[in-house]
Amino acid sequence: MTLWNGELPFYPQPRHAPGISVPLLIVILVFLALAASFLLILPGIRGHSRWFWLVRVLLSLFIGAEIVAVHFSAQWSVGGVSTNTSYKAFSAARVRAHVGLHVGLEGINITLTGTPVQQLNETIDYNEHFNWRVGENYAAEYWEALEKGLPDPVLYLAEKFTPSSPCGLYRQYRRAGHYASATLWVAFCFWLLSNGLLSMPVPLYGGLALLTTGAFTLFSIFAFASISSVQLCPLRLGSSTLTTHYGAAFWVTLATGILCLLLGVAVVSLHYSWPSALRTFLDQSVKDYGSQEKGSSLLILNNPLHKQFGALDLTTNTKL
Repeated sequence: MTLWNGELPFYPQPRHAPGISVPLLIVILVFLALAASFLLILPGIRGHSRWFWLVRVLLSLFIGAEIVAVHFSAQWSVGGVSTNTSYKAFSAARVRAHVGLHVGLEGINITLTGTPVQQLNETIDYNEHFNWRVGENYAAEYWEALEKGLPDPVLYLAEKFTPSSPCGLYRQYRRAGHYASATLWVAFCFWLLSNGLLSMPVPLYGGLALLTTGAFTLFSIFAFASISSVQLCPLRLGSSTLTTHYGAAFWVTLATGILCLLLGVAVVSLHYSWPSALRTFLDQSVKDYGSQEKGSSLLILNNPLHKQFGALDLTTNTKL
């Protein structure tokens, strides 16, 4: 065995798969902090409008958090298989392990977990990520994995996604991920715009911004789903074949796009059919102003100097 950066190949030290990516964790914490800040000021809102603002703000934060978080999720296309496969190059030793493949918008994540974890006097627990985002070189990362001496199942799956692989997975998934990511960022911009417009006396444009948010969110789904139109080469690990299917990030994004479309249609429909109810729903203070106008009384103030000016009437009517 040769040293690589001062370490023996095949990772003699235990490898433990991380539970969540750091960028995804940061996004979740930021939006949770915003939600917690709003919940702290929620008791200061009086009446039934408190529950209205609770639903409105939390729903809006969920939509924004989901649009941003799925960029860093590797759960767009997932697959896994338990198999009996070779473990290292130039070795006849075989291990029983579960191999997982997780495809995201910016790369793939490959996991290898032994069943049991301790086999061949080693801890078989690997979690490797390969990026193809802009500015990253996937082929270079694959060659680094070869030099580090990663197990055969990890290298086999990573090799299938290299630019030089005849499978064509790299070009198809990378292109689909880039288009999906671009449309999601556009959707996020329209989500910000919709929040601003719905807080102003222009609910129609806020509803249209929500419709646009939902449309671009669904465009990202269609962009990533374009991979299904290409026949993918089989991924054989030992005697088993690994197949993939759409993951949680795909379905949550689809649900968010449909939710934005429904909310946008509701706002636009109420604007044309019942505008007063829409204004009252979006701005609870209108209801308070209406109750004051309903119980107001007329106060007449007469200017004592009006007699001096003849026809000039300085009577002032004021509503209390």
